[in-house]
Amino acid sequence: MPPPPRIGFVSLGCPKALVDSERILTRLRAEGYDVVGSYEDANLVVVNTCGFIDDAVHESLDAIGEALARNGKVIVTGCLGAKPETITDRHPSVLKVTGPHAYEEVVAAVHEQLPPLHDPFVDLVPPQGIRLTPRHYAYLKISEGCNHRCTFCIIPSMRGDLASRPIGEVMLEAERLVKAGVKELLVISQDTSAYGADLRYATGFWGGKPVKAKFVDLARALGSLGAWVRLHYVYPYPHVDDVIPLMADGKVLPYLDIPFQHGSPRVLKLMKRPAHAENTLERIRRWREACPELAIRSTFIVGFPGETEADFQVLLDWLAEAQLDRVGCFKYSPVEGAAANALPDPVPDEVKQERYERFMQLASQVSAAKLAAKVGRRLRVLVDEVDADGAIARSAADAPEIDGTVRIPKPGKLRPGDWADVTVTAATDYDLTARIARAN
Repeated sequence: MPPPPRIGFVSLGCPKALVDSERILTRLRAEGYDVVGSYEDANLVVVNTCGFIDDAVHESLDAIGEALARNGKVIVTGCLGAKPETITDRHPSVLKVTGPHAYEEVVAAVHEQLPPLHDPFVDLVPPQGIRLTPRHYAYLKISEGCNHRCTFCIIPSMRGDLASRPIGEVMLEAERLVKAGVKELLVISQDTSAYGADLRYATGFWGGKPVKAKFVDLARALGSLGAWVRLHYVYPYPHVDDVIPLMADGKVLPYLDIPFQHGSPRVLKLMKRPAHAENTLERIRRWREACPELAIRSTFIVGFPGETEADFQVLLDWLAEAQLDRVGCFKYSPVEGAAANALPDPVPDEVKQERYERFMQLASQVSAAKLAAKVGRRLRVLVDEVDADGAIARSAADAPEIDGTVRIPKPGKLRPGDWADVTVTAATDYDLTARIARAN
């Protein structure tokens, strides 16, 4: 038999794009393609791009250029593909450009340039598909798109309105992942707490039982699988309150990733954020009363057009009171096609930088104090890596890649994917150090 065709793959952007990459690779691998790790070994390269902010656009264009220089045959997909002229103006020699979650178009383009040599007797694909994450955790995408029209965001123009997956399909995928050894499911979408709204919360079936396509019902069903379930990109709608008891009961990780974006109601209104008039501080207080172990992570934008010093001080006061566990911050930058570009009173770059530094200083102080309070406590952790310096693990409060870690200097026989009970011995602004209390 001739050797199988070889595909190189570059995946950029957020976890939602990573899931798209996994789906494309699963399909190609099922058709007999080999996936290789270098440009030189590949017959063709697929680049899955990000186009959310200007820096991401530049990174994507540079990645396409590198793939062309080192391989020459490149197909481009992903969010930046929604603006094909941006790609072809810079790189006219790309073979094909498709938009986000255009799985069939990408596979068809690969077929056109590099036909498959399919042999069902040797083409083996695991039932959970091809994954780009470590074996012990996986992203579970529950929907595409978003119904909101935040003025700084162009995601709906690239990925469309909310389109939820049927709940039976989501649960079957989650079940396959757990059976394959996945110990942590990271639930992602553009608006996780809106899951099922477009389906009118239709009833589906899983395991022979009816389950509604609703955020809380999905969380409850996922929590029955025995894996860690981590909820990302949750808007603070009123029904989010209903998931907190599941966290308090240990069914779902006590962790919420909520992109609050700002603390000033005036700026939130300029951003056209959903629930901008909500008393989020009161909501957070009630959540923590019901589930004291709850960890909240969020992202914020400073220097948004029209943000005054008074607005920024409101944000600082909000953060000081909210005491969020994990915080990220971006300096506002215009994105082509975003409505915010037309807003008056842009904030000078030097003011954005100064506000960013003040914000992150306060955020690091809050984080340092919260982590220092964990010294001496016992935590359950999941090991991600083991190297010459020890093991790197995560607690329930830590999502992979974006939050802090728990360093274990003397890991014994721990391996990636192992659980361990540890006692915290030291803390920095963002990370913990611990010793093993028990491993299994």
